[in-house]
Amino acid sequence: MRSDDWYLTEDVDDFLARAGGFLRSRPGAHVMQLTWAERVRKRGPGAFGAGAPLFGVLERGGEAHAAFHRLPARGVCPTPLTSGQAETLAARLAVDLPSLPSVSADHDTAVAFAEAWRRRTGATPTERDTRLRLYRLGTLTPPDPLPAGRGRVLGERDLEDVMFWCGEFAKAVGEDVDLDAGTWAGSRFADKRYTLWETPDGTPVAVAGMNPLIGGQVQVDVVYTPAHLRGRGYAGAVTAEVSRAALDAGARDVVLFADLSNPASNALYQGLGYRTLSDWSVYDFG
Repeated sequence: MRSDDWYLTEDVDDFLARAGGFLRSRPGAHVMQLTWAERVRKRGPGAFGAGAPLFGVLERGGEAHAAFHRLPARGVCPTPLTSGQAETLAARLAVDLPSLPSVSADHDTAVAFAEAWRRRTGATPTERDTRLRLYRLGTLTPPDPLPAGRGRVLGERDLEDVMFWCGEFAKAVGEDVDLDAGTWAGSRFADKRYTLWETPDGTPVAVAGMNPLIGGQVQVDVVYTPAHLRGRGYAGAVTAEVSRAALDAGARDVVLFADLSNPASNALYQGLGYRTLSDWSVYDFG
């Protein structure tokens, strides 16, 4: 396998024509490539900063075996790679993108690519402290009993509420974002559907979001309960609501990421029926 087996393009439709079937064959494992390709397709390549997104497909014998995407000024995010595939990708990108800042992928792929990049460029890879786990839903098992209250899906008229809850979530996880009517449409939060869990008197106590159905999978993304309301089952209830909605929408895989440093959230998702798909790592290149 050679570095020139990697086909690179800035055309998202070209990328999906070549890699779409491969990505949809394992939609949970390929959640990042499916999600960001669809965002670029819908919003346009200029919506993500100066420069164009870059996509790549590893092709042999007319078939796709791996893929990656890279947004402007960001790192590369490949599908799971063997060590040999990681080596050929590093060889190709060392020529095309020598100032690559990072790699973000399942842990084994991230390690393999980081080492290959070090050999190719001399850059020192440094693993970020934050480690994530990617979960895929098995059999949904809602909390029993559920906390008092109900789920309420937020619509277009609830934009102020949605921006407030997403802003609180972003602060809680350390995301530096400024969400208002002017910035909302360009944010990563804009294309999701949100559900609030409300107590019987209508007080909102937790939120969960889900991405659109893309390539057979739905990602549950943004799950948040204010600190003073935690431990009462609200997050489990609202996550079960959106997980069921994802299944009803036809998702073959329902996935979510959890911070491994938070044992409570990992236990919550496991209790709902989510099972480990892979651990996820990011390496920065000095």
